[in-house]
Amino acid sequence: MEETIIKKFWFALYIRHRHEAKVKIMLDAIGVENYLPMITRVKKWSDRKKRVTEPLLRGYIFIKATEKERIASLELNGVFRCVSERGEAAKIPEFQIDNMKQFVKQDIDYSVIEGIVPGNKVRIKAGPFEGVEGIIVDNGSNKELAVSIDLLNRTVITKIEDSSMVEVLHEREKE
Repeated sequence: MEETIIKKFWFALYIRHRHEAKVKIMLDAIGVENYLPMITRVKKWSDRKKRVTEPLLRGYIFIKATEKERIASLELNGVFRCVSERGEAAKIPEFQIDNMKQFVKQDIDYSVIEGIVPGNKVRIKAGPFEGVEGIIVDNGSNKELAVSIDLLNRTVITKIEDSSMVEVLHEREKE
């Protein structure tokens, strides 16, 4: 008897505002592998400061699922739809999810911008981001590393201290 291997792919689910944690709990309950990148930052109010843990990419959660699991996930309360491309559920490359996981392990400041950051594609050779692929952004005296989820058109950026730790994979063409 021949065994068929059912392939799982990463998908991004677009979810209801401020329901990321609730959807994660429901996905865990139905046994769908998921990833919700969370960060802790200090929030300031007029009378106090507080450390708050929040989703890195608001409104999205990632699932690694078969087609059957993806459809079951869409039926959960708070899930609007699966991000699609040309009418098909869009698959996110495994390396982009791995990069995001490696990136958010570090206790550093992040900023998220909309859009893809142009520049040289690099791989970090040493340090806490070793193995992460991203784009180097040059903001004058500051060097920053941008890690993108192309499908969502979102980029997470952080400062890197030593640009000698990077290996250029692909140089951006000069215009």
